[in-house]
Amino acid sequence: MSTSASARLQAEHKLQRIGLVSDSALAHLAAEDLLTELLDRVRQVLRSDTAAVLLLEPGGRELVAVAARGIETEVAQGVRVPVGKGFAGQVVARREPVQLQRVDSTTVVNRLLWEKGLQTLLGVPLLVGGEAMGVLHVGSLSPREFTPEDVELLQLAADRIALAAHAQRSKAERAAAAELQRSLLPTQLPVVPGIELAARYVPGDEGAIAGDWYDVFLLPNGWLGVVIGDVVGHGLPAAIVMGRMRSALRAFALEGGDPAEVLANLDRKMQHFEPGMMATVLYALIEPNFERLHVSSAGHLVPVQGREGERARLLDVAVDPPIGALRDVRRRVTVAEMPPGSVVCFYTDGLVERRGVALDDKLDRLCGVVHPAQAQTVCADVMAELIGEDTPDDDVALLTVRRQNGADVGPLELTVPAVPESLKEVRSAMRRWLTVVDASADATADLLVAVGEATSNAVEHAYGPAGGVVKVRLELRGQDVIATVCDEGRWRPPRGENRGRGTLLMHRCGDEVRIDHRPQGTEVMIRRTIGPAE
Repeated sequence: MSTSASARLQAEHKLQRIGLVSDSALAHLAAEDLLTELLDRVRQVLRSDTAAVLLLEPGGRELVAVAARGIETEVAQGVRVPVGKGFAGQVVARREPVQLQRVDSTTVVNRLLWEKGLQTLLGVPLLVGGEAMGVLHVGSLSPREFTPEDVELLQLAADRIALAAHAQRSKAERAAAAELQRSLLPTQLPVVPGIELAARYVPGDEGAIAGDWYDVFLLPNGWLGVVIGDVVGHGLPAAIVMGRMRSALRAFALEGGDPAEVLANLDRKMQHFEPGMMATVLYALIEPNFERLHVSSAGHLVPVQGREGERARLLDVAVDPPIGALRDVRRRVTVAEMPPGSVVCFYTDGLVERRGVALDDKLDRLCGVVHPAQAQTVCADVMAELIGEDTPDDDVALLTVRRQNGADVGPLELTVPAVPESLKEVRSAMRRWLTVVDASADATADLLVAVGEATSNAVEHAYGPAGGVVKVRLELRGQDVIATVCDEGRWRPPRGENRGRGTLLMHRCGDEVRIDHRPQGTEVMIRRTIGPAE
Protein backbone atom coordinates (compact mmCIF):
# COMPACT_ATOMS: atom_id res chain seq x y z
CA MET A 1 0.00 0.00 0.00
CA SER A 2 1.36 3.40 -0.96
CA THR A 3 2.19 6.00 1.64
CA SER A 4 -0.56 8.32 0.41
CA ALA A 5 -3.15 5.53 0.51
CA SER A 6 -2.09 4.65 4.06
CA ALA A 7 -2.35 8.26 5.13
CA ARG A 8 -5.78 8.50 3.52
CA LEU A 9 -6.98 5.42 5.39
CA GLN A 10 -5.63 6.79 8.65
CA ALA A 11 -7.40 10.08 8.05
CA GLU A 12 -10.66 8.30 7.24
CA HIS A 13 -10.29 6.17 10.37
CA LYS A 14 -9.72 9.27 12.47
CA LEU A 15 -12.78 10.95 10.99
CA GLN A 16 -14.86 7.87 11.77
CA ARG A 17 -13.66 7.92 15.35
CA ILE A 18 -14.42 11.64 15.67
CA GLY A 19 -17.82 11.11 14.11
CA LEU A 20 -18.74 8.54 16.73
CA VAL A 21 -18.34 11.05 19.56
CA SER A 22 -19.60 14.14 17.70
CA ASP A 23 -22.60 12.64 15.89
CA SER A 24 -25.28 15.32 15.56
CA ALA A 25 -27.93 12.69 16.26
CA LEU A 26 -26.73 12.64 19.87
CA ALA A 27 -28.23 16.11 20.36
CA HIS A 28 -31.73 14.61 20.30
CA LEU A 29 -31.05 12.28 23.24
CA ALA A 30 -32.11 13.05 26.78
CA ALA A 31 -29.23 13.98 29.09
CA GLU A 32 -29.18 10.60 30.85
CA ASP A 33 -29.31 8.67 27.56
CA LEU A 34 -26.65 10.92 26.07
CA LEU A 35 -24.20 10.13 28.86
CA THR A 36 -24.73 6.40 28.51
CA GLU A 37 -24.46 6.46 24.70
CA LEU A 38 -21.34 8.64 24.72
CA LEU A 39 -19.60 6.45 27.29
CA ASP A 40 -20.33 3.36 25.20
CA ARG A 41 -18.96 5.09 22.10
CA VAL A 42 -15.89 6.30 23.98
CA ARG A 43 -15.14 2.74 25.07
CA GLN A 44 -15.54 1.55 21.50
CA VAL A 45 -13.39 4.27 19.91
CA LEU A 46 -10.58 4.08 22.48
CA ARG A 47 -10.84 0.31 22.97
CA SER A 48 -11.03 0.86 26.71
CA ASP A 49 -12.61 -1.38 29.31
CA THR A 50 -14.19 1.30 31.46
CA ALA A 51 -15.48 4.85 31.11
CA ALA A 52 -16.88 7.12 33.81
CA VAL A 53 -18.04 10.69 34.41
CA LEU A 54 -17.62 12.50 37.73
CA LEU A 55 -19.14 15.94 38.34
CA LEU A 56 -18.25 18.60 40.87
CA GLU A 57 -20.69 18.90 43.75
CA PRO A 58 -22.02 22.36 44.73
CA GLY A 59 -19.21 24.02 46.66
CA GLY A 60 -16.56 22.59 44.34
CA ARG A 61 -14.75 20.47 46.92
CA GLU A 62 -15.66 16.95 45.81
CA LEU A 63 -16.32 15.00 42.63
CA VAL A 64 -19.16 12.47 42.60
CA ALA A 65 -19.60 9.65 40.08
CA VAL A 66 -22.77 10.17 38.01
CA ALA A 67 -22.35 7.75 35.07
CA ALA A 68 -20.13 4.75 34.32
CA ARG A 69 -19.80 1.87 31.87
CA GLY A 70 -17.72 -1.20 32.68
CA ILE A 71 -17.42 -0.03 36.27
CA GLU A 72 -21.02 0.70 37.19
CA THR A 73 -20.34 0.14 40.90
CA GLU A 74 -18.62 3.52 40.92
CA VAL A 75 -22.06 5.13 40.56
CA ALA A 76 -23.95 2.56 42.63
CA GLN A 77 -21.67 3.18 45.61
CA GLY A 78 -21.74 6.97 45.25
CA VAL A 79 -17.98 7.32 44.89
CA ARG A 80 -16.63 10.73 45.93
CA VAL A 81 -13.16 12.10 45.20
CA PRO A 82 -11.76 15.26 46.82
CA VAL A 83 -10.53 17.88 44.36
CA GLY A 84 -6.74 17.75 44.14
CA LYS A 85 -6.51 14.22 45.52
CA GLY A 86 -5.78 11.06 43.55
CA PHE A 87 -6.30 10.65 39.83
CA ALA A 88 -9.65 12.34 39.10
CA GLY A 89 -9.01 15.03 41.69
CA GLN A 90 -5.75 15.95 39.94
CA VAL A 91 -7.43 16.13 36.53
CA VAL A 92 -10.02 18.69 37.67
CA ALA A 93 -7.53 20.63 39.81
CA ARG A 94 -4.99 20.94 36.96
CA ARG A 95 -7.66 21.30 34.24
CA GLU A 96 -5.60 19.22 31.84
CA PRO A 97 -5.40 15.56 30.75
CA VAL A 98 -3.71 13.10 33.12
CA GLN A 99 -2.53 9.60 32.17
CA LEU A 100 -1.55 6.93 34.70
CA GLN A 101 0.51 3.85 33.95
CA ARG A 102 0.25 2.67 37.54
CA VAL A 103 -3.09 2.26 39.27
CA ASP A 104 -2.91 1.53 43.00
CA SER A 105 -3.47 3.14 46.38
CA THR A 106 -0.51 5.46 45.90
CA THR A 107 -1.94 7.10 42.77
CA VAL A 108 -5.71 6.65 43.01
CA VAL A 109 -8.19 7.53 45.79
CA ASN A 110 -11.03 5.38 44.43
CA ARG A 111 -10.20 1.80 45.45
CA LEU A 112 -12.72 0.40 42.94
CA LEU A 113 -10.30 1.29 40.14
CA TRP A 114 -7.44 -0.93 41.30
CA GLU A 115 -9.77 -3.59 42.65
CA LYS A 116 -11.22 -3.76 39.12
CA GLY A 117 -7.71 -4.59 37.89
CA LEU A 118 -7.20 -1.48 35.76
CA GLN A 119 -3.62 -0.99 34.63
CA THR A 120 -3.87 2.31 32.76
CA LEU A 121 -6.08 5.39 33.18
CA LEU A 122 -6.65 8.47 31.05
CA GLY A 123 -8.71 11.39 32.30
CA VAL A 124 -9.65 14.78 30.85
CA PRO A 125 -11.50 17.70 32.45
CA LEU A 126 -15.06 18.71 31.63
CA LEU A 127 -14.75 22.42 30.86
CA VAL A 128 -17.46 25.05 30.35
CA GLY A 129 -16.33 28.62 29.80
CA GLY A 130 -12.87 27.74 31.09
CA GLU A 131 -14.28 26.46 34.39
CA ALA A 132 -13.91 22.79 35.32
CA MET A 133 -17.14 21.04 36.24
CA GLY A 134 -15.99 17.41 36.28
CA VAL A 135 -13.87 14.62 34.81
CA LEU A 136 -14.25 12.00 32.07
CA HIS A 137 -11.89 9.07 32.41
CA VAL A 138 -11.31 5.75 30.70
CA GLY A 139 -9.37 2.70 31.88
CA SER A 140 -7.70 -0.36 30.42
CA LEU A 141 -7.27 -3.78 32.07
CA SER A 142 -4.00 -4.25 30.20
CA PRO A 143 -0.95 -1.99 30.18
CA ARG A 144 -1.04 0.48 27.28
CA GLU A 145 -0.21 4.05 26.41
CA PHE A 146 -2.96 6.32 25.12
CA THR A 147 -1.85 8.37 22.10
CA PRO A 148 -2.23 12.14 21.63
CA GLU A 149 -5.04 11.31 19.21
CA ASP A 150 -6.75 9.31 21.96
CA VAL A 151 -6.44 12.28 24.29
CA GLU A 152 -7.88 14.57 21.63
CA LEU A 153 -10.86 12.27 21.06
CA LEU A 154 -11.52 11.89 24.77
CA GLN A 155 -11.42 15.68 25.21
CA LEU A 156 -13.85 16.06 22.32
CA ALA A 157 -16.26 13.67 24.06
CA ALA A 158 -15.68 15.48 27.36
CA ASP A 159 -16.62 18.81 25.78
CA ARG A 160 -19.85 17.28 24.50
CA ILE A 161 -20.62 15.82 27.93
CA ALA A 162 -19.74 19.09 29.68
CA LEU A 163 -22.21 21.08 27.60
CA ALA A 164 -24.97 18.51 28.16
CA ALA A 165 -24.27 18.27 31.91
CA HIS A 166 -24.14 22.04 32.25
CA ALA A 167 -27.46 22.45 30.44
CA GLN A 168 -29.07 19.71 32.52
CA ARG A 169 -27.75 21.14 35.77
CA SER A 170 -28.85 24.67 34.88
CA LYS A 171 -32.33 23.46 33.97
CA ALA A 172 -32.59 21.37 37.13
CA GLU A 173 -31.35 24.25 39.30
CA ARG A 174 -33.82 26.68 37.76
CA ALA A 175 -36.68 24.25 38.31
CA ALA A 176 -35.56 23.49 41.87
CA ALA A 177 -35.05 27.17 42.69
CA ALA A 178 -38.46 28.08 41.30
CA GLU A 179 -40.16 25.27 43.21
CA LEU A 180 -38.30 26.15 46.40
CA GLN A 181 -39.21 29.80 46.10
CA ARG A 182 -42.86 28.98 45.39
CA SER A 183 -42.95 26.75 48.46
CA LEU A 184 -41.46 29.43 50.71
CA LEU A 185 -43.47 32.43 49.56
CA PRO A 186 -46.81 32.55 51.39
CA THR A 187 -49.48 30.65 49.45
CA GLN A 188 -51.97 33.00 51.05
CA LEU A 189 -51.55 35.95 53.35
CA PRO A 190 -53.02 35.68 56.86
CA VAL A 191 -56.51 37.02 57.53
CA VAL A 192 -56.08 39.83 60.05
CA PRO A 193 -59.25 41.77 60.93
CA GLY A 194 -58.58 45.47 60.53
CA ILE A 195 -55.63 44.97 58.17
CA GLU A 196 -55.60 44.51 54.40
CA LEU A 197 -52.66 42.66 52.83
CA ALA A 198 -51.71 42.24 49.18
CA ALA A 199 -48.52 41.07 47.48
CA ARG A 200 -46.93 40.57 44.08
CA TYR A 201 -43.88 38.57 43.04
CA VAL A 202 -42.41 38.69 39.51
CA PRO A 203 -39.24 36.79 38.42
CA GLY A 204 -36.58 38.79 36.64
CA ASP A 205 -35.56 38.63 32.99
CA GLU A 206 -35.70 35.11 31.46
CA GLY A 207 -37.33 33.80 34.61
CA ALA A 208 -34.07 33.71 36.58
CA ILE A 209 -34.84 33.02 40.24
CA ALA A 210 -33.17 35.17 42.86
CA GLY A 211 -33.38 35.33 46.62
CA ASP A 212 -36.22 37.85 46.99
CA TRP A 213 -38.94 36.98 49.48
CA TYR A 214 -41.64 38.41 51.70
CA ASP A 215 -43.45 37.02 54.72
CA VAL A 216 -46.31 37.99 57.03
CA PHE A 217 -47.17 36.16 60.25
CA LEU A 218 -49.10 36.62 63.49
CA LEU A 219 -47.16 36.18 66.73
CA PRO A 220 -48.60 34.71 69.95
CA ASN A 221 -48.56 38.14 71.63
CA GLY A 222 -50.90 39.55 68.96
CA TRP A 223 -48.25 41.54 67.05
CA LEU A 224 -48.11 41.19 63.26
CA GLY A 225 -44.69 40.46 61.72
CA VAL A 226 -43.85 41.73 58.23
CA VAL A 227 -40.65 40.74 56.43
CA ILE A 228 -39.14 41.54 53.06
CA GLY A 229 -35.65 40.60 51.95
CA ASP A 230 -33.24 40.02 49.09
CA VAL A 231 -30.34 37.55 49.14
CA VAL A 232 -27.37 38.55 46.99
CA GLY A 233 -27.04 36.19 44.01
CA HIS A 234 -29.29 34.18 41.74
CA GLY A 235 -30.37 30.63 41.12
CA LEU A 236 -30.64 27.70 43.47
CA PRO A 237 -27.89 28.80 45.93
CA ALA A 238 -29.66 32.13 46.55
CA ALA A 239 -33.04 30.41 46.89
CA ILE A 240 -31.62 27.92 49.40
CA VAL A 241 -30.11 30.68 51.53
CA MET A 242 -33.38 32.60 51.31
CA GLY A 243 -35.26 29.58 52.64
CA ARG A 244 -32.88 29.18 55.55
CA MET A 245 -33.10 32.88 56.41
CA ARG A 246 -36.90 32.83 56.33
CA SER A 247 -37.07 29.87 58.70
CA ALA A 248 -34.45 31.30 61.04
CA LEU A 249 -36.13 34.71 61.20
CA ARG A 250 -39.48 33.13 62.03
CA ALA A 251 -37.84 31.14 64.83
CA PHE A 252 -36.12 34.20 66.30
CA ALA A 253 -39.37 36.18 66.00
CA LEU A 254 -41.17 33.56 68.09
CA GLU A 255 -38.59 33.99 70.84
CA GLY A 256 -39.65 37.61 71.19
CA GLY A 257 -37.69 40.83 71.10
CA ASP A 258 -37.94 43.91 68.93
CA PRO A 259 -37.07 43.86 65.19
CA ALA A 260 -33.47 44.95 65.83
CA GLU A 261 -32.87 42.03 68.22
CA VAL A 262 -34.38 39.57 65.75
CA LEU A 263 -32.19 40.84 62.90
CA ALA A 264 -29.10 40.79 65.14
CA ASN A 265 -29.76 37.13 65.99
CA LEU A 266 -30.36 36.36 62.32
CA ASP A 267 -27.08 38.06 61.38
CA ARG A 268 -25.08 35.99 63.90
CA LYS A 269 -26.70 32.78 62.74
CA MET A 270 -26.13 33.42 59.04
CA GLN A 271 -22.52 34.57 59.48
CA HIS A 272 -21.73 31.41 61.43
CA PHE A 273 -23.48 28.86 59.20
CA GLU A 274 -23.44 30.69 55.82
CA PRO A 275 -20.09 32.55 55.73
CA GLY A 276 -19.74 34.76 52.69
CA MET A 277 -23.45 35.24 52.06
CA MET A 278 -25.07 38.65 52.16
CA ALA A 279 -28.67 39.83 52.16
CA THR A 280 -30.77 42.90 52.81
CA VAL A 281 -33.69 42.31 55.16
CA LEU A 282 -36.36 44.57 56.62
CA TYR A 283 -38.38 43.34 59.59
CA ALA A 284 -41.36 45.24 60.96
CA LEU A 285 -43.79 44.61 63.80
CA ILE A 286 -47.28 46.11 63.83
CA GLU A 287 -48.84 46.65 67.25
CA PRO A 288 -52.00 44.62 68.07
CA ASN A 289 -54.08 47.82 67.88
CA PHE A 290 -52.38 48.71 64.55
CA GLU A 291 -51.51 52.21 65.74
CA ARG A 292 -47.75 52.00 65.22
CA LEU A 293 -45.16 50.21 63.12
CA HIS A 294 -41.77 49.21 64.58
CA VAL A 295 -39.14 48.82 61.81
CA SER A 296 -35.52 47.68 61.57
CA SER A 297 -33.67 47.61 58.25
CA ALA A 298 -30.55 45.57 57.49
CA GLY A 299 -29.49 47.43 54.37
CA HIS A 300 -32.94 47.22 52.79
CA LEU A 301 -34.81 49.97 50.99
CA VAL A 302 -37.15 51.79 53.37
CA PRO A 303 -40.95 51.47 53.05
CA VAL A 304 -43.22 54.09 51.49
CA GLN A 305 -46.26 55.24 53.48
CA GLY A 306 -49.37 56.84 52.05
CA ARG A 307 -51.74 58.72 54.37
CA GLU A 308 -55.11 60.28 53.72
CA GLY A 309 -54.78 63.89 52.57
CA GLU A 310 -50.99 63.69 52.11
CA ARG A 311 -48.51 62.74 49.39
CA ALA A 312 -46.83 59.41 50.09
CA ARG A 313 -43.33 59.58 51.53
CA LEU A 314 -40.40 57.36 52.40
CA LEU A 315 -40.51 56.51 56.09
CA ASP A 316 -37.63 57.99 58.05
CA VAL A 317 -36.13 54.61 58.92
CA ALA A 318 -32.53 54.13 60.10
CA VAL A 319 -30.76 51.78 57.67
CA ASP A 320 -28.08 49.51 59.16
CA PRO A 321 -25.55 47.26 57.33
CA PRO A 322 -26.89 44.20 55.46
CA ILE A 323 -26.97 40.71 56.98
CA GLY A 324 -23.53 39.16 56.58
CA ALA A 325 -21.69 42.43 55.91
CA LEU A 326 -20.14 43.24 59.30
CA ARG A 327 -19.85 41.61 62.70
CA ASP A 328 -21.38 42.92 65.93
CA VAL A 329 -23.53 45.57 64.27
CA ARG A 330 -25.61 47.75 66.58
CA ARG A 331 -29.03 47.62 64.96
CA ARG A 332 -31.76 50.21 65.48
CA VAL A 333 -35.56 50.36 65.51
CA THR A 334 -37.68 53.17 64.08
CA VAL A 335 -41.30 53.65 65.22
CA ALA A 336 -43.83 55.13 62.77
CA GLU A 337 -47.49 55.99 63.21
CA MET A 338 -50.13 54.04 61.22
CA PRO A 339 -53.26 56.20 61.10
CA PRO A 340 -56.54 54.56 60.02
CA GLY A 341 -56.68 54.30 56.23
CA SER A 342 -52.91 54.55 55.78
CA VAL A 343 -50.94 52.21 53.50
CA VAL A 344 -47.35 51.01 53.87
CA CYS A 345 -45.57 49.63 50.79
CA PHE A 346 -42.61 47.22 51.19
CA TYR A 347 -40.56 46.21 48.13
CA THR A 348 -37.26 44.83 46.82
CA ASP A 349 -34.78 46.69 44.62
CA GLY A 350 -36.03 45.06 41.41
CA LEU A 351 -39.02 47.40 41.59
CA VAL A 352 -37.04 50.65 41.55
CA GLU A 353 -33.55 49.95 40.19
CA ARG A 354 -32.99 50.35 36.41
CA ARG A 355 -29.83 50.77 34.39
CA GLY A 356 -29.29 54.41 33.50
CA VAL A 357 -32.06 55.69 35.77
CA ALA A 358 -31.30 57.40 39.08
CA LEU A 359 -32.67 55.52 42.08
CA ASP A 360 -34.05 58.73 43.58
CA ASP A 361 -36.14 59.28 40.44
CA LYS A 362 -37.70 55.82 40.73
CA LEU A 363 -38.35 56.26 44.44
CA ASP A 364 -40.04 59.58 43.70
CA ARG A 365 -42.27 57.85 41.14
CA LEU A 366 -43.10 55.19 43.73
CA CYS A 367 -44.09 57.85 46.24
CA GLY A 368 -46.21 59.48 43.57
CA VAL A 369 -48.27 56.34 42.94
CA VAL A 370 -48.72 54.97 46.50
CA HIS A 371 -51.99 56.27 47.95
CA PRO A 372 -54.40 55.31 50.78
CA ALA A 373 -56.57 52.89 48.83
CA GLN A 374 -57.31 49.17 49.14
CA ALA A 375 -54.13 47.08 49.33
CA GLN A 376 -54.85 45.22 46.09
CA THR A 377 -55.46 48.50 44.28
CA VAL A 378 -52.16 49.93 45.50
CA CYS A 379 -50.30 46.80 44.32
CA ALA A 380 -51.88 47.04 40.88
CA ASP A 381 -51.15 50.77 40.57
CA VAL A 382 -47.52 50.39 41.66
CA MET A 383 -46.84 47.54 39.23
CA ALA A 384 -48.52 49.42 36.37
CA GLU A 385 -46.48 52.57 37.00
CA LEU A 386 -43.05 51.10 37.73
CA ILE A 387 -43.10 47.86 35.71
CA GLY A 388 -45.73 48.41 33.04
CA GLU A 389 -45.11 46.19 30.02
CA ASP A 390 -41.40 45.78 30.70
CA THR A 391 -39.80 42.62 32.05
CA PRO A 392 -37.68 43.62 35.07
CA ASP A 393 -34.00 42.68 35.06
CA ASP A 394 -34.21 41.53 38.67
CA ASP A 395 -36.88 39.84 40.76
CA VAL A 396 -39.61 42.09 42.14
CA ALA A 397 -41.30 41.46 45.48
CA LEU A 398 -44.00 43.90 46.56
CA LEU A 399 -46.10 43.83 49.73
CA THR A 400 -48.70 46.39 50.79
CA VAL A 401 -50.26 46.69 54.23
CA ARG A 402 -53.29 48.90 54.87
CA ARG A 403 -54.88 49.76 58.18
CA GLN A 404 -58.60 49.83 57.56
CA ASN A 405 -60.98 52.55 58.65
CA GLY A 406 -63.83 51.46 60.88
CA ALA A 407 -66.26 52.46 58.13
CA ASP A 408 -64.85 50.03 55.55
CA VAL A 409 -64.38 46.99 57.77
CA GLY A 410 -66.34 44.07 56.37
CA PRO A 411 -67.65 41.04 58.23
CA LEU A 412 -65.26 38.75 60.07
CA GLU A 413 -65.50 35.23 58.66
CA LEU A 414 -63.57 32.31 60.12
CA THR A 415 -63.63 28.59 59.41
CA VAL A 416 -61.63 26.63 61.98
CA PRO A 417 -61.20 22.96 62.88
CA ALA A 418 -63.56 21.78 65.60
CA VAL A 419 -60.79 21.33 68.17
CA PRO A 420 -60.16 23.17 71.46
CA GLU A 421 -57.00 24.77 70.06
CA SER A 422 -59.12 26.78 67.61
CA LEU A 423 -60.76 28.77 70.41
CA LYS A 424 -57.64 30.91 70.86
CA GLU A 425 -57.57 31.78 67.14
CA VAL A 426 -61.26 32.76 67.24
CA ARG A 427 -60.81 34.98 70.31
CA SER A 428 -57.74 36.70 68.85
CA ALA A 429 -59.44 37.46 65.53
CA MET A 430 -62.60 38.68 67.29
CA ARG A 431 -60.65 40.98 69.58
CA ARG A 432 -58.93 42.63 66.61
CA TRP A 433 -62.18 43.02 64.65
CA LEU A 434 -64.09 44.46 67.60
CA THR A 435 -61.28 46.97 68.18
CA VAL A 436 -61.55 48.19 64.59
CA VAL A 437 -65.34 48.65 64.78
CA ASP A 438 -64.92 50.63 68.03
CA ALA A 439 -66.80 48.19 70.24
CA SER A 440 -66.90 49.22 73.89
CA ALA A 441 -64.94 47.26 76.47
CA ASP A 442 -68.16 45.80 77.94
CA ALA A 443 -69.50 44.76 74.53
CA THR A 444 -66.15 43.22 73.59
CA ALA A 445 -66.00 41.20 76.80
CA ASP A 446 -69.61 40.00 76.43
CA LEU A 447 -69.17 38.95 72.80
CA LEU A 448 -65.93 37.13 73.54
CA VAL A 449 -67.68 35.12 76.24
CA ALA A 450 -70.89 34.46 74.28
CA VAL A 451 -69.20 33.48 71.00
CA GLY A 452 -66.57 31.52 72.92
CA GLU A 453 -69.28 29.45 74.61
CA ALA A 454 -71.08 28.83 71.31
CA THR A 455 -67.83 27.76 69.65
CA SER A 456 -66.88 25.53 72.60
CA ASN A 457 -70.27 23.83 72.44
CA ALA A 458 -69.83 23.13 68.73
CA VAL A 459 -66.36 21.72 69.34
CA GLU A 460 -67.59 19.46 72.15
CA HIS A 461 -70.99 18.32 70.93
CA ALA A 462 -71.24 18.61 67.13
CA TYR A 463 -68.80 15.98 65.91
CA GLY A 464 -67.48 12.57 66.77
CA PRO A 465 -63.90 11.31 66.38
CA ALA A 466 -63.91 12.15 62.66
CA GLY A 467 -64.07 15.87 63.52
CA GLY A 468 -65.29 18.74 61.41
CA VAL A 469 -65.24 22.54 61.19
CA VAL A 470 -66.87 25.47 62.98
CA LYS A 471 -67.79 28.66 61.11
CA VAL A 472 -67.82 31.97 62.96
CA ARG A 473 -69.12 35.20 61.41
CA LEU A 474 -69.36 38.69 62.91
CA GLU A 475 -71.15 41.48 61.06
CA LEU A 476 -71.75 45.09 62.05
CA ARG A 477 -75.32 46.34 61.50
CA GLY A 478 -75.67 49.87 62.73
CA GLN A 479 -74.75 49.75 66.43
CA ASP A 480 -75.28 45.99 66.68
CA VAL A 481 -72.88 43.12 66.11
CA ILE A 482 -74.56 40.00 64.77
CA ALA A 483 -72.46 36.94 65.61
CA THR A 484 -73.22 33.57 64.02
CA VAL A 485 -71.64 30.25 64.97
CA CYS A 486 -72.42 27.26 62.72
CA ASP A 487 -71.45 23.60 62.58
CA GLU A 488 -72.40 20.74 60.28
CA GLY A 489 -72.64 17.92 62.82
CA ARG A 490 -75.23 16.12 64.91
CA TRP A 491 -75.11 17.19 68.52
CA ARG A 492 -74.30 14.63 71.16
CA PRO A 493 -75.85 14.86 74.67
CA PRO A 494 -73.77 16.63 77.37
CA ARG A 495 -71.22 14.43 79.11
CA GLY A 496 -71.00 14.58 82.90
CA GLU A 497 -72.95 16.60 85.44
CA ASN A 498 -73.39 20.34 85.82
CA ARG A 499 -73.11 20.87 82.05
CA GLY A 500 -75.15 23.09 79.76
CA ARG A 501 -74.26 26.40 81.43
CA GLY A 502 -72.91 27.78 78.15
CA THR A 503 -76.39 28.57 76.90
CA LEU A 504 -77.13 30.53 80.10
CA LEU A 505 -73.92 32.57 79.65
CA MET A 506 -74.81 33.33 76.05
CA HIS A 507 -78.19 34.72 77.08
CA ARG A 508 -76.65 36.81 79.84
CA CYS A 509 -73.98 38.31 77.54
CA GLY A 510 -76.09 38.86 74.43
CA ASP A 511 -79.04 41.18 73.86
CA GLU A 512 -80.64 38.45 71.77
CA VAL A 513 -79.74 34.78 71.32
CA ARG A 514 -81.28 32.21 68.98
CA ILE A 515 -80.24 28.55 68.77
CA ASP A 516 -81.42 26.52 65.80
CA HIS A 517 -80.78 22.76 65.84
CA ARG A 518 -81.20 21.32 62.35
CA PRO A 519 -80.51 17.91 60.80
CA GLN A 520 -77.58 19.38 58.84
CA GLY A 521 -76.08 21.20 61.83
CA THR A 522 -76.65 23.85 64.48
CA GLU A 523 -76.63 27.63 64.10
CA VAL A 524 -76.31 30.03 67.03
CA MET A 525 -77.10 33.73 66.49
CA ILE A 526 -76.01 36.31 69.08
CA ARG A 527 -76.86 40.01 68.82
CA ARG A 528 -75.08 42.57 70.99
CA THR A 529 -75.09 46.37 70.90
CA ILE A 530 -71.48 47.60 70.82
CA GLY A 531 -72.04 51.13 72.20
CA PRO A 532 -70.97 52.08 75.73
CA ALA A 533 -72.85 50.53 78.65
CA GLU A 534 -75.71 52.67 80.00
